[in-house]
Amino acid sequence: MITLNRLGHSDEPFQLNPDMIVTVESTPDTVIALATGAKVVVAETPEEVAAAVHGYRADVLSDALRRRSAQRQAAPTPPRRDPPRLSAVEDTPS
Repeated sequence: MITLNRLGHSDEPFQLNPDMIVTVESTPDTVIALATGAKVVVAETPEEVAAAVHGYRADVLSDALRRRSAQRQAAPTPPRRDPPRLSAVEDTPS
C-alpha cells in the first residue's frame, strides 16, 4: 500500500493499493482513476504518486528475493545421485 493525502485533507493520510490504479492525471489537481471506476483527488503530484508506486513495487520484489534466499539457505541440500547407467540388451528370439 502507498500512503497519500486527499486534496484539502493533508492531516488525514490514507492507504491506497497501487494495483488498483488505472491512470494518474494532472488536471491541474492530481486525479487518480481506480479500476473500480472511482476517482480520488490527492495532494501529491503525479510524479510523487509514481515514485511511491515504484518504491512499493521495489519493496515487494526485495522482500520476495530476501525470503527466497532465506529459504534456500535453510533447505537441506538433496543428496547427489549418479546418473542412471544404460546397457545394451540382446534381443533373444522367443
